[in-house]
Amino acid sequence: MAKKSLIQREKKRQKLEQKYHLIRRSSKKEISKVPSLSEKWEIHGKLQSPPRNSAPTRLHRRCFSTGRPRTNYRDFGLSGHILREMVHACLLPGATRSSW
Repeated sequence: MAKKSLIQREKKRQKLEQKYHLIRRSSKKEISKVPSLSEKWEIHGKLQSPPRNSAPTRLHRRCFSTGRPRTNYRDFGLSGHILREMVHACLLPGATRSSW
């Protein structure tokens, strides 16, 4: 189980990212439309003004049940070892264990 503080920090980053998403997207569109370099620098300054934690690259996908940030499978929203335990317990329909 991940620390509660880390999970809360991640939730805070998600809220910030959603809050500043439209601002980032609109300023990126403006940069592509503007031909002059000086205007691009001004728009780039606006793009840097939101908080760093609002950047989408700072977000981590976490396991739904444990909050673990590593080996997270997008299809299930679970970390690798929890996914494996659930497959072995036949809790995920259609998922089969590998055997060779």
